[in-house]
Amino acid sequence: MNSAARRIGRTLALVLPVVLVLSGTLAVTRVPWSSTATRSQVLTASSGKASTKATPRSPQDVLRDHLLVELQEKDPGVALTHLQEATTERPSLARHCASIARALGRAAVAKYGAAHRAQAFSRPVCDTSFATGVAAAQ
Repeated sequence: MNSAARRIGRTLALVLPVVLVLSGTLAVTRVPWSSTATRSQVLTASSGKASTKATPRSPQDVLRDHLLVELQEKDPGVALTHLQEATTERPSLARHCASIARALGRAAVAKYGAAHRAQAFSRPVCDTSFATGVAAAQ
């Protein structure tokens, strides 16, 4: 019995990889990789027929979204500090600083439910635009 099991095991060890390789090769050859006849059926990521195209986002929108998430996860003080650091590192973002700070102020009021709690995090970032956003959200 032991020799029969060993023989079956050896046979499977030799035959199984061959079967797997052949079935994988046959499966790949059945896919229309470069066939022009089925081009309408296969839609690639670079195809111009996509229903929606991703629009590139501006750096200030990316920064605003990142800071709003950070405000929700931590607190407005951390988000305001990172806003100030970002505008110092990239001066091109300075002209958008006030609108981002106002958005952070409105989000802080929404998070804490009261303007006086949100106002406690106010800093002189972007000429007190955070405070303006807090006041606007009341």
